[in-house]
Amino acid sequence: MANLLHPLHPVLPAADAALVEGVLRRERRALAKTITLIESSRLDHQLRAQAVLETLMPHTGHAIRVGISGVPGVGKSTFIEALGMALIEQGQRVAVLAIDPSSSLTGGSILGDKTRMEKLSQREEAFIRPSPARGALGGVARQTREALLACEAAGFDVIIVETVGVGQSETAVAGMTDVYVVLQLPNAGDDLQAIKKGILELADMVVYNKADIDANASDLAVGQMRSALHMLRPASKHWQVPVLKTSAMTGYGIAQVWDAIVRHRETMTAAGEFDAKRRHQALTWMWTLIEQGLQQRFREHPAVARELQAVTDKVAGASITPTAAAHLLLTHFGGDA
Repeated sequence: MANLLHPLHPVLPAADAALVEGVLRRERRALAKTITLIESSRLDHQLRAQAVLETLMPHTGHAIRVGISGVPGVGKSTFIEALGMALIEQGQRVAVLAIDPSSSLTGGSILGDKTRMEKLSQREEAFIRPSPARGALGGVARQTREALLACEAAGFDVIIVETVGVGQSETAVAGMTDVYVVLQLPNAGDDLQAIKKGILELADMVVYNKADIDANASDLAVGQMRSALHMLRPASKHWQVPVLKTSAMTGYGIAQVWDAIVRHRETMTAAGEFDAKRRHQALTWMWTLIEQGLQQRFREHPAVARELQAVTDKVAGASITPTAAAHLLLTHFGGDA
């Protein structure tokens, strides 16, 4: 068996080296086990996952990363299945990372995307991984970025990240994908709400799904959305956000959506913005992890832990200003335990 590991990386334990070899050989079981390792909350598993990912990194970066979001009921899963099947017919391999809502009571997750994408899940060229959000920001699992890299190393041409709905998840998904697609419903009154929530400021394209239900309403919604987009400053001067119509049930408009995604990548690459965006995303994620790590270490610091409750009570009782409280706790954090 030829060694596919990168020669500059240290030798991994046999089990983890086998995972890497399996991922690079495009073995679905190895990819699934790698993502399970990434998602584990155990510290030893997290350390192993990072070592595996570091070894896989030279084999990442080649896929088109697509974010899909939209209100519940807009037909995200049906849309993704239609798009995925169309791409497979073109000879491409498609991975779907679907973030499922976790129960706030039990921590459990529905994990129903494989049933909603029955045809796609049966194709060897597709890999669907539902992951519980576990309370992460906006329903986007913290481990999604690392799972995306593992899928790229496994040779998938297109990685689709599906969010649970709308809210803060748009920022998280837009921060890990190349093109962000917002699905809308015609005649649902959500176009102005989208503007209020800032969704359109993140969107690289807007797609009205279920256009076959009411063609007149779809045409009206598309026209209104195009007018609304003129009120916003575009994220890039090189790209005008297209507004498209589809029917995922019939396949209408799916090819046009993919053409727009490809055109977006070509346009951004020619303008020098594609690589710049990925570099910015990687650095932003690094600082996010640093901030999260520092906050966790801050709370766990013995001197801070001893004083935290008393200081927060004083802030709540207005006997000390938040600024003074923060300075006091930071002083404890910077001193000896």
